Amino acid sequence: MGVPRLTLADLPPVLPVFAVPGALLLPGTRLPLTVFEPRYLALTDDALGAGRLFALVQPSPHPGGDGAVAGLYGTGIVARIVAFGETGDGRYLITALGLWRFRLAGEDAGRSGYRRVRADYAPYAVDLLGEAAAGIDRHRLMSGVTTYLTRQGIATDPAKLEEAGDADLVTALAMTAPLSPEEKQAMLEAVGVAERARLMMTLFEMALLAEAGQDVRH
Repeated sequence: MGVPRLTLADLPPVLPVFAVPGALLLPGTRLPLTVFEPRYLALTDDALGAGRLFALVQPSPHPGGDGAVAGLYGTGIVARIVAFGETGDGRYLITALGLWRFRLAGEDAGRSGYRRVRADYAPYAVDLLGEAAAGIDRHRLMSGVTTYLTRQGIATDPAKLEEAGDADLVTALAMTAPLSPEEKQAMLEAVGVAERARLMMTLFEMALLAEAGQDVRH
């Protein structure tokens, strides 16, 4: 018997929030996190006892936040704890697996010092229902992004990247690239693979032009 397919209604409506600046986690990728603040230690304890799920959301630099919840960007991602360890000084070492993105729809009462938000998954239903194949300009993407990464001293394996499918290629490059928190948020919010690829090509082609001393203003 097959495993029943999840629907949007099956996803958790309220999530505890781990607010991490500069963190990018995309669906299907993993991110190691060191947990040391008391509120997030409590969040981890609670999550481990209740499905191992939490929301990873970046704090917003804008006064009042970036959407429905003050102090937080308007889009986050549900993560599952897939590895857990403890250190001798009271910290936790966890690995988070990205599952489904969501829009923050409001805030519920917090617990043990951490915040909880209500989730609207509809804008990112593609994460659950699957995305139709969308072609990307692989040559342009590989040329621009890998050239920039090389100039930043970040090694890539071109042969391995060439073997990857479009979605895996775009995700791998987005996770590897040295991006600002705002750029990482834009990568997270890009609805599909094609949009994320276009965004990366634009960002890194502009960066290469800036390095060459060319005017990139429009």
